[in-house]
Amino acid sequence: MADKQHTKTDVISVAVAKTLDGLFRERVRRSPQSVAYRDFEVTTEQWRDYTWAEMAQAVTRWQIALSQENLSAGDRVAVMSRNCPQWVMFEQAAIGLGLVVVPLYTEDRAENAAYCLQNAGVKLLLIEKLTQWEAFSQVEDLLTSLSCIVIMTLSEEEAVHARDDRIVMLSKWLPEQANEAQHLNTDPHALATIIYTSGTTGRPKGVMLSHHNILTNAYASAQIVTVTPADLLLSFLPLSHTFERTAGYYVPMMCGATIAYARSIQQLQEDLLTIRPTILISVPRIYERVYAGINAKLEEASILARKLFNLAVEVGYSRFEQQQGRDSWHFSHLLWPLLDKLVARKLMDKLGGRLQQAMSGGAALSPEISRVFIGLGLPILQGYGMTETSPVVCANRLDNNLPSSVGQPIPGVEVKLGEHNALLIRGPNVMLGYWNNPEATRAIISDDGWLNSGDIARIDEQGRITITGRLKDIIVTSTGEKVPPADMEAAILQNPLFEQVMIVGEGRSYLSALVVLSKRGWESVAVQCQVAADPPQLAKNEQAKEIVLDMISQQIHQFPGYAKIYQVALIAEPWTVANEMLTPTLKLKRAKIVEHYQTEIERLYAGH
Repeated sequence: MADKQHTKTDVISVAVAKTLDGLFRERVRRSPQSVAYRDFEVTTEQWRDYTWAEMAQAVTRWQIALSQENLSAGDRVAVMSRNCPQWVMFEQAAIGLGLVVVPLYTEDRAENAAYCLQNAGVKLLLIEKLTQWEAFSQVEDLLTSLSCIVIMTLSEEEAVHARDDRIVMLSKWLPEQANEAQHLNTDPHALATIIYTSGTTGRPKGVMLSHHNILTNAYASAQIVTVTPADLLLSFLPLSHTFERTAGYYVPMMCGATIAYARSIQQLQEDLLTIRPTILISVPRIYERVYAGINAKLEEASILARKLFNLAVEVGYSRFEQQQGRDSWHFSHLLWPLLDKLVARKLMDKLGGRLQQAMSGGAALSPEISRVFIGLGLPILQGYGMTETSPVVCANRLDNNLPSSVGQPIPGVEVKLGEHNALLIRGPNVMLGYWNNPEATRAIISDDGWLNSGDIARIDEQGRITITGRLKDIIVTSTGEKVPPADMEAAILQNPLFEQVMIVGEGRSYLSALVVLSKRGWESVAVQCQVAADPPQLAKNEQAKEIVLDMISQQIHQFPGYAKIYQVALIAEPWTVANEMLTPTLKLKRAKIVEHYQTEIERLYAGH
């Protein structure tokens, strides 16, 4: 990739775009023959490029098909598919007709997805596979608003045996010829999408975002992170997640960059090497997994190799602090060319070798993990946002990056601290409200437009924001101590032997932890106990619990004494979206986990 400082930017302004489909239309006009998207085609087993002109042609075909479905502007249509060019075609075709797009997570439970479909009154649903629709069989009575189900990979044989006459094959639904694209909506403040928040408690709420909400957020984001037509992004967070939708879809479109769609999270390592992206957008869990893998290899490496690695991180991070103006030059910096060649380059090459920027959002990223990646040459920029704010509120910049913070507000967004130091947000990115839920809207947005994030924060003299906790995610023990569990859980998860952890202790006299070990963790504990690596049996083993408790103590030794973990329950089955313990964005459903493991939790406090 060319040096960013010498690469011409081509950012489409909000005033020029006006609407999201206006943004697409302008990008096609400016860059018709440039590559817009790259996707892996299973049938040919080849990566295929789509130019902006080809995308525009495809969008018109999708528009014709949608126009024949008796839909009116303002009607809701939904998409439940992996990230792919067809996702973009569908959305652009729909919003060009004034329709409102409802994105759904492919891994979501049928009951939850059905609730969203019915709550939004969705009339048409685009899904990838017949099995996705079959998963709705138990909740079909909730899907009365649907009049058409388009299935992308449906075969002739499957179509013949489909028991629902609303089902149609995509290949039959799309016309062969394209016409001129329609752009019926000219109101930037019209509703563009309803995104259902994957709440950790209760039913999801439909966040209503306008064209203007998303466009202003994408444009402000493009002002703080330089994206050029020479950039290539690897997209793997679901497009149903507003972070990926804005930062990984609309920002690149606004700036003329190319997006490659990863085949799957499981194949991410291979795709990184093949695609060789210049920009990566991710949630902390991906960085945590890479970090855990590094630690696992270091444990098996020689003492010299470990010392060399630690020295590379130390010197690299010291250079970073000097570049940020927070430290002076040190003689150790002279070692960097050698350390870069022996250590840092090897890590960067595994990530494709061309990464210049990496964004992290959706949850807090441990400063220690940031330190390792930044020290080895990958500038991770942590930011903060919410679905309700389209989503970016603030972010670090390359030349102003404090990893322990989430940076300064993006242009046009105001922040201040409210009651209990809650972060309040105001700006053009703040949602229109919750769909059909004015009461919930009034509860979160004040009359003068300030949205209460529910997150506790502090703001320094430079305007940098640090999230210190969550108003509802604070454990208050019976002794009155207030403990933010997420920080402790993040510290524990830095040990690769842990897969998942949730701390409990609300109203109790001490803290305990529910723990799911990684495969390697179960094997390690089994060796120490001299028993078979059988999770259900090990979960009952008292010696195993003591070993795990000791491991936890080592990970959280820097926390205050009142934050000590006294008891642990080993959980044999991992928490997943499928068993309803995680949200689609992989956050713990704390209330659900507490409810499910109530018996185990009571045992942790029996007699106390």
